[in-house]
Amino acid sequence: MPRYASVEGLDVVVENGVLRLTLNLPQRRNALNDGSIKGLIQSLELAMTDEDLRAILLAGAEGDFCSGFDIAERNTRTTGDTKPRTGSIQRRLPTQANRLIPLLLDLQLPVVCAVRGWAVGIGAQLALAADFAIASEEAIFWYPFLRRGFTPDSGSTWLLPRIVGPVRARQLLLLDRRISGTEAAEWGIAHAAVPDAEVAKTAETLVAELAAGPTVAIGLTKALLAAAPDHDLRRHLGEEAYAMELSSRSPDFREGMKAFVERRAPRFEGR
Repeated sequence: MPRYASVEGLDVVVENGVLRLTLNLPQRRNALNDGSIKGLIQSLELAMTDEDLRAILLAGAEGDFCSGFDIAERNTRTTGDTKPRTGSIQRRLPTQANRLIPLLLDLQLPVVCAVRGWAVGIGAQLALAADFAIASEEAIFWYPFLRRGFTPDSGSTWLLPRIVGPVRARQLLLLDRRISGTEAAEWGIAHAAVPDAEVAKTAETLVAELAAGPTVAIGLTKALLAAAPDHDLRRHLGEEAYAMELSSRSPDFREGMKAFVERRAPRFEGR
């Protein structure tokens, strides 16, 4: 059995086929650090081959989602002659943010993100990389990289233009614009914006719907959507045919066809 484990700053729970990942460092607005990023990556890597999982829910404890990476915390551990060598960021990112974001995009399980309060830097990117982000109308999405004097990371300059368009991406990355959860939904960053008190319930309802769906077909559809921008039409039609061949051999396909004939709702088991 996969061994999921909570770490400091990250609570990990598996329940009824749902992997629940809760960023839990409220005194730092649930900022990520080396340990919690490693915990997220390990959990998602396990999830990739966990036959019992059907969906993932990513949230933040208490009033915020994630205030980004805790650079200040790392700097307090780097003093005197222990400063890292030149190139340390370039060497470290492939095992941290540059591993985490592609995992969310490539994972053949639906990912729902519940966003309240601050979603900053890589925190905003986690929501962007999820399949569905349910945001509080009062949430704040912010990419303050240039304000801190360094360039964007975690795929910001790749994902944002594709989702919100180049003009809005420049507003967010070059002009330091903060947007509300309501605006995030209007721009396509969030799936929906709801009153703050309804975020958890709305996200739970959505993740339950996805967890009750045909998991194999959902995963293959997610993979097709991710691959489409890199394919021409003929190649992608071939990929769709391959995916249909696989999904039509699943028990859930047989259940879907049987339910159609019997004129009832299907009871998918994620197989």
